[in-house]
Amino acid sequence: MKRYYFTITSILALAIGITSCSNEETKTQNQIAARPEVPLQNGEVQIGTQIWMTKNLNVSRYRNGDPIPQVISSTQWASLTTGAWCYYEHNTSNGPIYGKLYNWYAVNDTRGLAPAGYHVPSDVEWTTLSTFLDGEAVAGGKMKAIGTIQGGNGLWYSPNLNATNVSGFTGLPVGNCFSNGTFYGIGNYGHFWSSNANAAALAFDRRLTKANASLERNSSPRRYGLSVRCIKD
Repeated sequence: MKRYYFTITSILALAIGITSCSNEETKTQNQIAARPEVPLQNGEVQIGTQIWMTKNLNVSRYRNGDPIPQVISSTQWASLTTGAWCYYEHNTSNGPIYGKLYNWYAVNDTRGLAPAGYHVPSDVEWTTLSTFLDGEAVAGGKMKAIGTIQGGNGLWYSPNLNATNVSGFTGLPVGNCFSNGTFYGIGNYGHFWSSNANAAALAFDRRLTKANASLERNSSPRRYGLSVRCIKD
């Protein structure tokens, strides 16, 4: 009986082992199947299962063709509850380098801020990105463009801590426009909207900084002007 019991036990263990291996193989196959199969276009990078643009958004029209107002008056910006954009310090030369700064009302407009085939990433999609890059504490270093220069010119002020850009995201430090229409942070911060609102007239965003390697999760007033980095549908 003992020998028979051992044989049955061995057979069961073998069956369980085969099932376990089969489950792992299925899991791996599912992960592969979940990866985007479309070829990358110019200005795109695949990070995990996501495909991101490698530059900040720089459009002046919604997806349906309607214009997004450019606002250069601080007083007008401070009173907005509809979509608008500006260049950092209203300097047009910042556009080709950094893209435009949009308030969250433009992000949330039903006419669509992102070009066809893309969307503004959700809070969850930003978290998926940081998780793939080993967590919020280190993801930012893997996303920041390499190099420092006093005076900006598209690069980070020193120390640009732990910047490697191994992800290819190429995050640049454009800073932001505050709710009152004033500007702060060029060379120091890269600040990106998510598509998700938060309580008390706020919306979730992510921030890169010269001072550490993190990708910080924040909530900012919806009147802030922040960068937008699109993700493929």
